[in-house]
Amino acid sequence: MLALYLHLLAMATFVGGQLVLGLAVVPGLRGRDREGLRAVARRFGWMSLAALAVLLATGAWMASDRDLWDDSTLHAKLTLFVVAGGLILAHLKWGAAHWLQGAILLVSLVIVWLGVNL
Repeated sequence: MLALYLHLLAMATFVGGQLVLGLAVVPGLRGRDREGLRAVARRFGWMSLAALAVLLATGAWMASDRDLWDDSTLHAKLTLFVVAGGLILAHLKWGAAHWLQGAILLVSLVIVWLGVNL
């Protein structure tokens, strides 16, 4: 139960943060406060990194407890997790490519969907 709680909290932090940034913060600050926007993005980046670490640890914990390592849904989820990681790295390198933000959010939402189905 603790693993599930921490996993859901980390997921809400990561995906919820993307939604808040993408739908409120970036549109609200774009063209007004570039340094403020960068500071918020930096803090979210560190928070996301911590959330991803918790997601990996608790996901492995739950997969082991529930003997899910052979489950095809888990394999799809893990594959998309790696894709999301690649998109995040690409976003760090090419931050001006705004489509990457949308792609990360879309992949994250599919990961959540797959997680609900586990």
